[in-house]
Amino acid sequence: MTELNYATFGGGCFWCTEAVFQQLEGVETVEPGYCGGEVENPTYQAVCGGNTGHAEVIQIGFDPDRVGFADLLSVFFQTHDPTTLNRQGNDVGTQYRSVIFFHDAAQREAAEQFKADLDGSNEFGDPIVTEISPAATFYRAEDYHHNYFRDNPTQGYCAYVVRPKVDKFRGKFKSKLKRDGSKP
Repeated sequence: MTELNYATFGGGCFWCTEAVFQQLEGVETVEPGYCGGEVENPTYQAVCGGNTGHAEVIQIGFDPDRVGFADLLSVFFQTHDPTTLNRQGNDVGTQYRSVIFFHDAAQREAAEQFKADLDGSNEFGDPIVTEISPAATFYRAEDYHHNYFRDNPTQGYCAYVVRPKVDKFRGKFKSKLKRDGSKP
């Protein structure tokens, strides 16, 4: 197996983004966590308070021979609203910002070009506000956040917020789903 590369994205609640990227072919690991803040070892409660500077993110371990960074960017931008500052739906605050934490110069260039192309196409009708920043320390979220949608599909937030995002992803990216047919 090829050595994994890593991508770190914040697109609102990490329960949503984790559930989407777990289904993408070539993605080997998806870890929910926190990145981009000033506080060491933040907790979910502290991050939700909006005073740590962290964003809820996922860190994706992917096989670059099976899925490219551009494919990850495409899924990322198509499964959240990159035009709302510090907000995704009813989730409001800097912890829900749209952000790409790049791990190297190639990821930075690819993210900046992808964002510029989307802005130029006016696909979303409003300017893209996604932040592109160097990868900072990633803090793994508490265990109960891992596989949250898979383990709690009938919980209210999962049923009414996460499920529609997952369904949108599965419809739009059918050819990129894991071949084993697994779904959360």
